[in-house]
Amino acid sequence: MNQRINQITPQIVETIPSALQDGVLYISLKYSTAVHRCCCGCGTKVVTPLSPAHWELSSPSPGLFTLHPSIGNWNHPCQAHYLIQRNRVVWAEQMTRRQIERGRALTQAAQDRHFGRHGDEQPPPNHNPRAAPANQQQASRDGLISRFFRWLAAR
Repeated sequence: MNQRINQITPQIVETIPSALQDGVLYISLKYSTAVHRCCCGCGTKVVTPLSPAHWELSSPSPGLFTLHPSIGNWNHPCQAHYLIQRNRVVWAEQMTRRQIERGRALTQAAQDRHFGRHGDEQPPPNHNPRAAPANQQQASRDGLISRFFRWLAAR
């Protein structure tokens, strides 16, 4: 049985190690990337490119990191959905197929704006579409956060 991770330890690295440990968020500032193993315990490698069109990493206090928006592993069997806030893993509700598809369309539009592309152009050669499927709710993240806080208050 997979063990959910509820706390993640940031580790600043130059390059991402080939063997990842559960519960560690590897942050490469040099390569503008954060990588971790899925917090559901399935072991999937989750790559989050750091850029205005993908994820943003902030450090509200020394040693504490927040990765925004949420992680949604829609292309993997686990379909885990969570946020990393101040090194805590905050589990989010499952999204419907329709919400996922809408999030993907919003993400693509944000990437197109960021890279200065029109809808019919190809992404840049180093763009890895498998690396960014979790950035589903960039434009609708306020709704997700509101739902999360309502869920948290009801517990």
